[in-house]
Amino acid sequence: MYHPSPNLLQCLYSPQRIAAVVDVLAEDGISASRVLGGANLRSSDLRDSAVRVSYQQVETVFRNAMRLSQDPAIAFRAGERMHVMAYGMYGYAMLSSPTRAEVIDFAAKYGRILGTVADIGFSRKDDTASYLLDPLLSRDPADDVYRFALEFAFATYQTLSRDVYGGSFRFSKLSAAYAAPPHAETYDRIFQCPVEFDQRKNVLEFDAAWIDHPAVCPDETTKVMAGRMYDQLLDHVEQDDGLAADIRRRLVEHPGRFPSIEAMAATLSIHPRTLRRRLQLQQRTYRQIVSEVRMQLAVGYLRNTQMTNDEIAARLDYSDAANFRHAFVRWTGKSPSDFRNGGASRVAARAQDSLADVPN
Repeated sequence: MYHPSPNLLQCLYSPQRIAAVVDVLAEDGISASRVLGGANLRSSDLRDSAVRVSYQQVETVFRNAMRLSQDPAIAFRAGERMHVMAYGMYGYAMLSSPTRAEVIDFAAKYGRILGTVADIGFSRKDDTASYLLDPLLSRDPADDVYRFALEFAFATYQTLSRDVYGGSFRFSKLSAAYAAPPHAETYDRIFQCPVEFDQRKNVLEFDAAWIDHPAVCPDETTKVMAGRMYDQLLDHVEQDDGLAADIRRRLVEHPGRFPSIEAMAATLSIHPRTLRRRLQLQQRTYRQIVSEVRMQLAVGYLRNTQMTNDEIAARLDYSDAANFRHAFVRWTGKSPSDFRNGGASRVAARAQDSLADVPN
């Protein structure tokens, strides 16, 4: 796997990695101002969705953490905070992927856009699947920030894998290109698999059968995080206090799943006829609500990601990009590409009116 070195000075990435380190050190009584020293950031910047940081700022914070913390597992603790929804719409897209193989392809394709601290490659041979990690902050295995970044990445990918595959997921082997650190026993506790140091490459291996398992339903933690996505996407939609709002939230909290009205009725423990009748009292239909959620997710993807129409279509459960494009034109009067190129807010506002005409 070869990737050219990134421009370390460009401020292109969201600050979640820095926020994770700051939050973990705060638990140990170390102030944010000390952790952020030299990074030209304030603690308030870490909660601002518009703020972008550079890899150089990430490196500065990582080096500060190594200097300030007495905990050798600090990088692991920070990486464990990087749940899939920390990546915003990209994270939601990962959970919405039709297959687990597509999750891996998606993460590899958009890794640098997400600001990951290591490029990732994927391979599969017989029953073994492997992530190959190539650190971005340093190319020298003897450099402490190289090891710190890898520890952060190893813990991050374990967290992400458990979000996608389920909480029982385990790596079968971890290989690191650097020498065994003084806290090598910590690896055994965190990863519970064989660990080898001084290897040629940084590799996380796991049983390929995980990729072939059916997708798991989101656990409570992921549902809570997806609920926050609901609040961001639909905060300007008329907030019904009843059934329609409950259905919308359930659709968003189960990424990529748009069940039939019969399946939704079963989830709500009511009869489909009762569901239809109660929605009619709110002057709603189930199909209208599904279209509303799909449209808002499409708008979120188009505004906040570089995903292709094919990728968006797959995550909104359309058979192909053409069907997604036709639906988007029906909602907004513009194609997805025109929406991205300008007038997004105006088009999105008009789209809400069109949903009222969606039949059951």
